[in-house]
Amino acid sequence: MMRNINGMPDAYAQVRGDAAHSKIYGNVYFYGMYNGTLVVAEIYGLPNTEEKDNGNFYGFHIHEGEYCTGDMEDSFKNAGAHYNPDKTEHPKHRGDLPPLLANEGIAWSAVYTDRFYPEEVVGKTVIIHGMADDFKTQPSGNAGMKIACGEIVE
Repeated sequence: MMRNINGMPDAYAQVRGDAAHSKIYGNVYFYGMYNGTLVVAEIYGLPNTEEKDNGNFYGFHIHEGEYCTGDMEDSFKNAGAHYNPDKTEHPKHRGDLPPLLANEGIAWSAVYTDRFYPEEVVGKTVIIHGMADDFKTQPSGNAGMKIACGEIVE
């Protein structure tokens, strides 16, 4: 697996925070391997909220929409809902990923999933939510507002 990380990713997303979280930035890389995908995220500027309920965990999902645009109520409304082509319940959506854990505002994560290949998520978005995913509440794990978004491209 590590050999593949040293190569070029099959897809990636540049993540940026909304207006209220403008310090958030980073990249998410998608490497196709072993009948699935290695997802590597490096995110900076996450709020340091240890005193809050999320314990510095942030929901992290692939969403079905193409664009990181929205309106005054939801800056990333056009990112849509979780990527869920099989119409399964949360947390069995293809786009459900483990939460990010931030330390001093920095999160780095690598996770392998057999739920999708990189080419399946090109044209979708990756979202970071303001709260941790509880893995049970429908339809999105009660992960809170979308605070950062990236459009997945090749």
